[in-house]
Amino acid sequence: MSSRREKKVEYAKRLTALFEEYDQIMFVGADNVGSHHMQQIRQKIRGKAVLLMGKNTMIRRVIRMGFMEKFGEVIPRLEGNVGLVFTHGSLSELRDELLELRVGAPAKAGVIAPSDVVVPAGDTGLEPTQTASLQQLNIATRINKGQIMILNDAQIITKGNKVGASEAALLQKLNIKPFSYGLSCVAVYDHGSVYDADVLAITDDDIIAKFSQGVLNVACVSLQIGLPSVASIRHSLANAYKNVLSIALATELEFEQCKELKALLNDPEALAAAMAAGSGAAPAAETGADETSKAEEEEEEEEEEGMFDMFG
Repeated sequence: MSSRREKKVEYAKRLTALFEEYDQIMFVGADNVGSHHMQQIRQKIRGKAVLLMGKNTMIRRVIRMGFMEKFGEVIPRLEGNVGLVFTHGSLSELRDELLELRVGAPAKAGVIAPSDVVVPAGDTGLEPTQTASLQQLNIATRINKGQIMILNDAQIITKGNKVGASEAALLQKLNIKPFSYGLSCVAVYDHGSVYDADVLAITDDDIIAKFSQGVLNVACVSLQIGLPSVASIRHSLANAYKNVLSIALATELEFEQCKELKALLNDPEALAAAMAAGSGAAPAAETGADETSKAEEEEEEEEEEGMFDMFG
């Protein structure tokens, strides 16, 4: 009994030290993670983060004893088989590293499926005598070159449902490991804020795209209701310039920016020449490049002929 109490005291001291040192905590689900796999994860993240598993009641007790102000929001997240990963580094990079450490696992009868399972169409390598196991699951098959062939992709397990004995046996025969297990991030504590793990998947590009869309929406609303804003001012100025230019071209009004355009419109020959020059600029550039390359090729040929003449 004393030994158990000493372990609890030691655990509380260690957790207290970690709470005092770190301001970033990742809550990870540890369902179906074996001890050997857990040891591999600890070795992989050593030096970058600290993984601490333990009873949720002990973690809650330590928080209530002296960290309610700092970690009070953490308590509702302590449900199920949850571990704490403390780090000073990037939470996004740590999450990606934990995802890489997931390992494939077979489907066992009675477990809750973490994802849908689809058996792909094609040859199975099973002998024709084993068609009953597939027909039992309503999978369309036929015999092809002495083995069972599945005609269409067939979903045999649905996420959130229990895996049946027939499904588990078939997947084992087909040597399919449909599930992967490891530490999965479920929530994050970051300097006083608690948020879901999905936030870690947001990149800088996503933030810029959302911000740009928001600025565009503000500009559209401002233009529609006629209320200028920082987002819409450049569009308002551009539209105003177009209106003034249109009036100047249709009347005798003239200002510095429209003189050249009015002169072109009043002189059809000059306008045609300008349009021809614009359309011919690109072909002329291509022709010049072709002529240059041809001249270089001729020079190389002359040099090669001279070399042959020198050596007879």
